[in-house]
Amino acid sequence: MPIGFEHHNHTKCVDTALAHAQSACDTQGLKLTPARLRVLEILLSEHKAMGAYDILARLNDEGLGSQPPIVYRALDFLVTNGFVHKIEKLNAYTACSHPGQSHTPVFMICTNCKTLAETQTQDIGGVLDLAAQTLGFQIETAVIEAEGLCPACQENTTP
Repeated sequence: MPIGFEHHNHTKCVDTALAHAQSACDTQGLKLTPARLRVLEILLSEHKAMGAYDILARLNDEGLGSQPPIVYRALDFLVTNGFVHKIEKLNAYTACSHPGQSHTPVFMICTNCKTLAETQTQDIGGVLDLAAQTLGFQIETAVIEAEGLCPACQENTTP
């Protein structure tokens, strides 16, 4: 199954992320409620950015609720604890592709098909930290989003 622009072992990926989330919650005394868990599972199963109302529709179809606060509370918890990232450009959410790793996420967003890939780079975090220090600013969170064409869309537009 593709994750971002590459294929991977999807079952292992989902199992690893869910195990990390449960372990992190146990360690920190946090509660991974059924709604929170299901929202994370939905995002992991799709490996793409999804809007809150898309997630809500899935929860409603499964009988887990149809009220927006259910999804927004679950997403807030998942984002706050690093299990999910918000993609500002798309006003959508995606499961973290690097669970348990301290990183500055970098998202590559295809402007054509809206495919999303998360990568990480410590260099960008270091450059941002240096720039922030110069200004006396302390970065709490940073998310970098870049737009362009994914490999598949590049192939489809090549004459």
